[in-house]
Amino acid sequence: MADVSEKSSGSSRLLGLLWFVAFEIAAFFVLQFLTSGLGEHSQDQAENTIVSNWVKTMVFVVVHLLLVLGAMLVLSNRLPRRYRGQLMGWFYLALVMTFVLLVPLFS
Repeated sequence: MADVSEKSSGSSRLLGLLWFVAFEIAAFFVLQFLTSGLGEHSQDQAENTIVSNWVKTMVFVVVHLLLVLGAMLVLSNRLPRRYRGQLMGWFYLALVMTFVLLVPLFS
C-alpha cells in the first residue's frame, strides 16, 4: 500500500485553476491573432459569411484541441503522481472551453 498517493489539497487545485485560466487566456489570444484574417467581421453586410466563418471556426477548434492535447501529454509526463488525478478534469473542462471561447471570438 505504499504506492497509494494522497489526495490533492485545496491549494493544489487552486494552483491548477490558475494555470488553467492562464493557459486558456494565452491560447485564446494567440488563436484570435492567428485567425484574425479569416472570417467576416460584419455578418449583416456580407453575403457569404457562413463559409469563411466556418473556416475560422474549424481552424480555431482544431488548433485549440491540438494545444490542449499537447499540454495534456506534456503535463502527464511532468507532473508528480499525486497531481495527475486532476489532469483529466482540467482536460474535460478545456474541451468544453473550446466551444465556449467561440462566443468571444466572433463578438
